[in-house]
Amino acid sequence: MENELTFVAPEGVYSLTEEHKPTILNPHIIAATPPIYPTKLATCVVRFPAVRQTSGPGIAHFLGGGKDSKTKEKDKEKEKEMLLVKEREDGKSLSSSGDPTDEEHSDPHPSPALQNSTSTSPSYDTSKLFAPALGTIKKKSISRPKQNIRTTTSTFVTRLQSIDGLNRYLQSKQNDVTFLFYNCAKNFFWAELGSKPKEPINRITFSAYPTCHAVNLMTASPEALDIVIGFHTGDLIWLEPISGRYARLNKQGCICNSPCTSIKWVPNSPTLFLVSHADGTIIVYDKERDDGSFTPREPEARSSTRTNGNANGSGSSSSSIPSDGSDSSRDWNPLDSIFVTMPKWHPVTNVHLGRSAKSEGFKNPVTHWRVSKRSIADISFSHDGKYLAVVAEDGCLRIIDAFSEQLLDCYASYFGSFTCCAWSPDSQFLITGGQDDLVTIFSPVDQRVVARCQGHSSFVSSVYFDPERTDERTYRFGSVGEDNKLILWDFSSGALHRPKLMPSYQQRLSISSSLSLALKRRPDAAEGSTLHLPPALLAEEDGISRYHGAPSRNEVAVVQPVVVKHIEGDLLTAVSFTANSILTASKAGYTKCWLRPMEVRPRASRLKLRNPGSPNGIQ
Repeated sequence: MENELTFVAPEGVYSLTEEHKPTILNPHIIAATPPIYPTKLATCVVRFPAVRQTSGPGIAHFLGGGKDSKTKEKDKEKEKEMLLVKEREDGKSLSSSGDPTDEEHSDPHPSPALQNSTSTSPSYDTSKLFAPALGTIKKKSISRPKQNIRTTTSTFVTRLQSIDGLNRYLQSKQNDVTFLFYNCAKNFFWAELGSKPKEPINRITFSAYPTCHAVNLMTASPEALDIVIGFHTGDLIWLEPISGRYARLNKQGCICNSPCTSIKWVPNSPTLFLVSHADGTIIVYDKERDDGSFTPREPEARSSTRTNGNANGSGSSSSSIPSDGSDSSRDWNPLDSIFVTMPKWHPVTNVHLGRSAKSEGFKNPVTHWRVSKRSIADISFSHDGKYLAVVAEDGCLRIIDAFSEQLLDCYASYFGSFTCCAWSPDSQFLITGGQDDLVTIFSPVDQRVVARCQGHSSFVSSVYFDPERTDERTYRFGSVGEDNKLILWDFSSGALHRPKLMPSYQQRLSISSSLSLALKRRPDAAEGSTLHLPPALLAEEDGISRYHGAPSRNEVAVVQPVVVKHIEGDLLTAVSFTANSILTASKAGYTKCWLRPMEVRPRASRLKLRNPGSPNGIQ
């Protein structure tokens, strides 16, 4: 039953129903310069309103009485308000320096961690990074980029292709619609899953290579979509494809000119997002701010305190509290801390130096983290928005407390570098793929490696949890690799055997209740080869190490694949899950949609549906 168009899983048969292939405008140019940056996927479900059933004017008059004229007046007032809002948005600057208290960080449903960390008192509180610095939160209209991509004269955007009648096309949509976004070569595509024509809705060609992108699921609506695209030049584009408007951030690499490797929106935030770069840095941006004058500090020249009065920013290694007695002569160790450079408009800097929030104009970046001396491969937020997982080419997985800007733990790979990572929907587990051909399951709460998944025969390119097949007992996730295999995995934490050599007293109740007490690796190991990890050294007497070495094979349980599907074509680079399908993408930009099997109901249930009048379903 299994062939090139289908594969069998325990829940049924998955079928290839559609393919999205990027059209080649200039085949000779593509052949001369093949894609050097892998294709990445992003999906977004937008709920469009259902079609409104309208009745005749006579019936409406009798049913509604004299409400018809009042409704028309209200509609006219709403139209006037919308026009005024649009005029204000078109005429205002993207900078938020006019009124910093109007920063759009309000969240109708913030996470519990964010609620606990937000404070309006002018005390020294590092948890204010993802919250307004001072004052109360004011609700304002949603801002949009001000530049029109259809009429732009910028050389950064070279071509735009859209389907005919884009507005009519979107207005005809009903209920839930799943949009697909992906990059290939110098193009960025916007398509719809499940539509009959497989041509993209929108195709934008840039003068630089798009390397990563992310869609803000919190602000997604039929009227607007917030997308951030990163490029190999370090530039960023904030794109709103429905209105056709955009804005450039980090223009010409004014903040960081290293290639962008991954982008993630801060959960429950309409404006903040993180960008990782190939130089080992992570930068927090606000989509509504302009680029500011900023120069990150070098770790070797750090000051003894977290904040200072220099013009561009202030440096820190790991502590979020000023420490006048710290040793400034010691070099920064990327395995034990992250180096934070806070700009002068950083909320902590303003409070610590006694500055008013209105005395400084808020600019980008929000904050700057130097995480590794090697390139960062991928980043992933926990679903509560507090913890950030970072994998880098130095062969380490780092867990960072985003609110306090501190490194909590650092885990070594079994062999080579990590390439990708993803959190489970309940934020209890973290999976990584790497150059060791393994998918590794971590438990940050228990501070240990739970299991390793063996099935790939080459580098793992992408991992992703399947929320539709994950419940309280069993977790389902998928992975793709350069061996062109799509592999589905199931694991249950209760069914796995505990590692033999893992002492029970190393468990902890909370990821932030205590720091790691594992052995520490040599400080210069981050600059060396990641293929042969050096032996661990004892922790320093005056400090606590956050580094965890990789356990051996006989210490960790092994998970076997549930499904192994070989997909013909170019190297696979991305995998993603939607409510109805599994998506895979290749390096050449070919995206395949594998439809999930239909749920099979028991025979008795089918008979009852067929004969609802009979108690047993049989007449």
